[in-house]
Amino acid sequence: MISIIIPTYNEEESIAKTLNNIQLNGDANLIKEIIVVDGGSTDKTIERASECGVRIIVSQKKGRAAQMNEGAAIASENILHFIHADSQLPEHFDADVVMAVNKGYEAGCFRLAFNYEHWFLKLNCWFTRFDLSAFHYGDQSLFITRDMFILIHGFNEKFIVFEDLDIILKIKKNCRFIILKQNIITSARKYVENGIFKMQMVFYLMYILKQLGASQQKLVNVLRSSIKQDKI
Repeated sequence: MISIIIPTYNEEESIAKTLNNIQLNGDANLIKEIIVVDGGSTDKTIERASECGVRIIVSQKKGRAAQMNEGAAIASENILHFIHADSQLPEHFDADVVMAVNKGYEAGCFRLAFNYEHWFLKLNCWFTRFDLSAFHYGDQSLFITRDMFILIHGFNEKFIVFEDLDIILKIKKNCRFIILKQNIITSARKYVENGIFKMQMVFYLMYILKQLGASQQKLVNVLRSSIKQDKI
């Protein structure tokens, strides 16, 4: 059985679509609960989520890492599946996750696709089929067994950005990780708003800076000064 955990912050435009997608493409016999962990939204995110009949908690801390840890702490099932609020999962995704765990994979994700047609985005998504940590982030979702999540101490709450890459690196040191063949479709809104090439160059720059040992505050400052965003 699966507990789905979705961190949110001002996601009124996408959360209902994401929750409806999960309920449509998932099996109630496999998905025990859907937990939305809100980081203090000032819009109608909580109202929209409530209309979908899911469990909602307001996190004591803002930040994806803290919110996902808080959701995991109250989740009841053995498989935790972390999903972004603007993602669309493939049909029978839950059965694929359970099958992977039954085959001995304690964690994994899906391949990525965007909801916007552009050759450069398609090229970037093509690389997500390979087991390259530089191409695996939270947009692809992340499922992990509760026991493994506890073993690696969950998400590092000191990470404001790259919390997803950090946990995947920890996972790969401790267990088998699988990339499922179906695509999870995520919003390309950041690329559209900021420019596709510019947005990707910012991500490349931040990744390089991280590899060179830049602090979280330095990475946040780069992000804030480079693109339009209201999440950090």
